[in-house]
Amino acid sequence: MQAIFLEYRFSINPLQPAMDILIAELAALGFDSFLETEAGLLAYVKKELWNPIALENVDILANDNFSIDYEVSEIEQLNWNEQWEKNFEPIIVDNQCVVRAPFHDKPDVAFDIVITPKMSFGTGHHETTHMMLQLVLALDFKDKSVLDMGCGTGVLGILAAMKGAKSVDAIDIDNWSFLNAMENVSVNKCEQMKVFEGDVNLLTDQNYDIILANINRNILLSDISVYVKHLKKGGVLLLSGFYKEDIGLISKECLAHGLSFQENAEKNNWVATKYVF
Repeated sequence: MQAIFLEYRFSINPLQPAMDILIAELAALGFDSFLETEAGLLAYVKKELWNPIALENVDILANDNFSIDYEVSEIEQLNWNEQWEKNFEPIIVDNQCVVRAPFHDKPDVAFDIVITPKMSFGTGHHETTHMMLQLVLALDFKDKSVLDMGCGTGVLGILAAMKGAKSVDAIDIDNWSFLNAMENVSVNKCEQMKVFEGDVNLLTDQNYDIILANINRNILLSDISVYVKHLKKGGVLLLSGFYKEDIGLISKECLAHGLSFQENAEKNNWVATKYVF
């Protein structure tokens, strides 16, 4: 039996930064796929998991600085590959890395990542993923052990593997992301990368040289202490998924657990940061 989804079609004016804020708020409520349109956004959530009253908690909808209208309809599970073929263009990061779909031409770059996104987050289009890819490109991963937390498509861990990581553990709580990351790891032939379904509770006695976490502010604040327990001395923690105004909260939590701030990148009010233990 195919799952029934609700498709919310949002019209947004002006588009930014309202669209990015809306995506973040909807994702926190359980929406698991988004497609940008010229007028706004398509957002998808499983009908069985959704209570429309939850939209009352989406602050951006009540923000007088933006005009946001929506319509909702029921759909059967989409052919997500077909949807992404219509909307997914290759992403080039610092002229070194390309994130593309299988139907795109193979480029002449150092790191060619093939992603079939389906319903998972992490194609390089979103500012947080793009900035994290930039930070990963700048790091030495040769013979490093890596954790990609909240891996989505697995794109960050895949790049780490391509850059010479000896082992990569990728974890995501979402079943779609888990299955999609498994597929993408196979397509990109990253034999040293393993994917797990769950959250930080899967971590037991593992220790990593580098931890990547592109999730959201609240989960990061909750889990930074756990990341530190599994980060080797001198290890690197890369974080994203939050806004510029949240840097203070994130840094305070990191500093409280012995991490030192190194640098941050900003794009359209989104931030990616680097800390060292």
